[in-house]
Amino acid sequence: MPIGNHHFFILMLNRATTWLETNWVAPAYAGWLLGILTICFFGAATNTMAGWLYVLSGVGIALLGVGAVLPARSIRSLQVTRAPILPVTAGAELVITLTIDNPTPQIQTLFQVQDLTPLSRLNPPLTVVEQVLPQNQYRWVYRVATEQRGVYQWEKVALRSGAPIGLFWCQRYRQAPAIAYVYPQVLKLDRCPLIDSMGSTDRALVRQSANRHLEAANEGITRSLRPYRYGDPMRSIHWRTSAKYGTFQVRELEIDRGGQEIVIYLDSGANWDAADFEQAVVAACTMYFYADARLSVKLWTAGTGLISGTQRVLETLAAVQRAEPTQAPLPTVPVVCLTSQAQHLHTLPTGSQWILWTQERSTPSGGVGMTIDRRQSLAQQLSNPNASRQPAPSYVQSSSTQNAHLN
Repeated sequence: MPIGNHHFFILMLNRATTWLETNWVAPAYAGWLLGILTICFFGAATNTMAGWLYVLSGVGIALLGVGAVLPARSIRSLQVTRAPILPVTAGAELVITLTIDNPTPQIQTLFQVQDLTPLSRLNPPLTVVEQVLPQNQYRWVYRVATEQRGVYQWEKVALRSGAPIGLFWCQRYRQAPAIAYVYPQVLKLDRCPLIDSMGSTDRALVRQSANRHLEAANEGITRSLRPYRYGDPMRSIHWRTSAKYGTFQVRELEIDRGGQEIVIYLDSGANWDAADFEQAVVAACTMYFYADARLSVKLWTAGTGLISGTQRVLETLAAVQRAEPTQAPLPTVPVVCLTSQAQHLHTLPTGSQWILWTQERSTPSGGVGMTIDRRQSLAQQLSNPNASRQPAPSYVQSSSTQNAHLN
């Protein structure tokens, strides 16, 4: 038989076996052997009319019948539930917890549990359960490694049994849905000039004025209380608490971050190289959390528009895809743009910064931003104090100049 036909025959046989196993039962090796022997005994009995051969063939048929019925009955009543999957950062391990419940008064023995995980489709995790006592549960906990960010959805668990004789295999599915978020990595930055330089002098003056107003006020939003230190103004003392504890307690008021905000603009609607886009998502996540500790910051993607909040930003960056359709208008406030398309930079609002992933070589002529060098560490480049002084490509600047002349 030619090699191609041989592979096709094996593929069709595997499909037929899987269909039988999931819809009815599929014979195991011992089942095939006993079936052939039973046929041989029955054929010999019809030729020789020997009673003992009829007995042997009858016993074989009985064993095959029992072996075909019992596996499906042994796993029919088993119930499977999955605990919620806690999110992790890419590179960490997800902890998967499955509970197999036996609500029947009979003990259930010797069956397999296979979790059809989206992270290991070719080799799903498998465990063998020796027994589950009546009205009891079996808990299976395993870990699966993650290599890339994403949103992964679990749906089914396969229960497979050949008990008690092992002549036939029966497999049935149980729904156990769950969603796991694998967040992008957050790089550790001691400084990020692109974010730090976004705070202009005017905004700093506005924040300083607002903070001086809060500090001078007798009433305000109290963040916490602390013991009195030499030099603290008397008006900051919280007299009621001081009388309670017998020592002066000073109010620390909430500091205003200013009315303007920074937007991390991930140009997910553009056409990206896959590796560059994953690096851009890591950069966006890192810069968002760096800015969130210092300023008012939001994230913009083509699919979601402006969003804020730790949980929502992490889930969005876990699910974002390149070249996705744009669902929201572009922001009008200064942004930090992460893009692979240099021609998009001339549309940025005044005061914006940019990070560009490109393989093109252009002559610098002005602008504010940086071009990523794939040979260097991303964290080092984001921390580079000269990053925010790098000029934009010449044709980008010329587009901005032409728009200014037209206006």
